[in-house]
Amino acid sequence: METAKRKIINIETIVHADPANVWEMWTKPEHIVQWNNASSDWHTTRAENDLKVGGIFLSRMEAKDGSSGFDFTGKYDKVEYLKEIHYTMDDGRRVETRFIPKGISTAVFESFEAEDLNSPEIQRAGWKSILDNFKLYVETYRGVENLYFQITINAPVDKVYKVMLDKEHYTEWTTEFDPTSRFEGSWEQNTKMLFIGTDKDGNEGGMVSWIKQNIAGKIVTIEHIGLYQNGEEVLTGDEVNKWAGATEEYRFTDQGGKTLLEVELGGLMEYRSFFLETWPKALNKLKSICEK
Repeated sequence: METAKRKIINIETIVHADPANVWEMWTKPEHIVQWNNASSDWHTTRAENDLKVGGIFLSRMEAKDGSSGFDFTGKYDKVEYLKEIHYTMDDGRRVETRFIPKGISTAVFESFEAEDLNSPEIQRAGWKSILDNFKLYVETYRGVENLYFQITINAPVDKVYKVMLDKEHYTEWTTEFDPTSRFEGSWEQNTKMLFIGTDKDGNEGGMVSWIKQNIAGKIVTIEHIGLYQNGEEVLTGDEVNKWAGATEEYRFTDQGGKTLLEVELGGLMEYRSFFLETWPKALNKLKSICEK
């Protein structure tokens, strides 16, 4: 018996950028994690993309409050550089995306087979919201250079990794940023963390963050997703939107019993001068603690 054909839903937008930039930001994992969400209370915590026929892609979608999440995965059926991408999702539905130059802009057309759980209207709105996020991201992206710091510590990687993240020593080496600096939560991968300080009036404030990656003794990646104000987590709003998505990455490399510690900051460039002054001091304090 012939299987009933699925309904095809079409969406489109015009992105004011050339096809090469549009293609790169559509396909590179470091960009995908910045725009791939249908609403402000969700985000993509990890992306993998083997962009070739037969290649597999994965986007890990998570609610920012940690209440739920799922993997969006599939396999590529057709990849034509700068022109079109076809793939099949793990549930068998097919998606086609086309990129068409329009002067100095690029039209993005997306067609996908509808699923049966939600109405076509709901599905179209969700996919269109993601496409609109992509358009906004591309058109506002400035490619600001990340800040980078490094230090060599005369202590083994395991010790540096442990000292940097444990509660007692964290409050010690981060005093260069805030004398009351501390964290509440777990460093476990894919969990929420609060980075908190207390002002002179006794009010708590800080950042709501997400531990995107934590491989012991190798790498730790943090994404900041909201603000912590007066005992409450604030995940939406203009103030949050100014800097949500900023990242910190710590990399640990063994150098014959010593440790090369690298720190890379993405976003929050309005604090560039502050970080340029404080991060070297903080790393020197961490070095002193580890070498005791």
